Amino acid sequence: MAKAAKKSAEPTVVEVDAAKWLGKLKVIGGSQNDDWNNILANQAVSALWLKNSDIDEAKKQRFATVAALLGIAPRDEIEGMLATQLVACHNASMECYRRAMLGEQTFEGRRENLNQANKLSRTYATLLETLNRHRGKGAQQKVIVEHVNVAAGGQAIVGNVEAPGGGVTTKREEQPHALAYAPGTPLPSTDPTREPVSITGDAERPLPDARRKVYGCTEGK
Repeated sequence: MAKAAKKSAEPTVVEVDAAKWLGKLKVIGGSQNDDWNNILANQAVSALWLKNSDIDEAKKQRFATVAALLGIAPRDEIEGMLATQLVACHNASMECYRRAMLGEQTFEGRRENLNQANKLSRTYATLLETLNRHRGKGAQQKVIVEHVNVAAGGQAIVGNVEAPGGGVTTKREEQPHALAYAPGTPLPSTDPTREPVSITGDAERPLPDARRKVYGCTEGK
């Protein structure tokens, strides 16, 4: 039997429609391709719980979901995906909170719904932190000081300095320097230099002669 001829692998060609790359809906999904933006919007809407909603209420929920994406205003595809998950996570957590508060809900059911809502709230916070970090809002400057040389009488400040009126000053104000001197160095004096004066002790002073001659007196008297 003759071996079947292998079919040549044909490359997959993605049709590019210039009209879909205008980015008219970029504010919803963050992409220049409106197919992507539409997909993300539909995914967020499909994650809604609409079983107990009538036609008008369901319509409001769909429009509100798209409005939330518009408010987040993703700037690229990554932000578009994060925004979609944020909306879906919020709606799911609120649904769990609602079910936990039902009057006929059992204790086990209330506990399980609250646990799920707690997990969803934590996920929401993580997604929000990731979005802010991606946008550069969560980055913090890190300053590493390796060597600090301070001369005699100088001052060094490392870190943030809180101003008297509140806030943090980034520029160091002029401050009076404290008096400082190196050990063993005499302090300057305003008095002029004087010659040393020697003081003679009592041992070096001459004693008066007790047998000195007194004039006008007769010896023996």
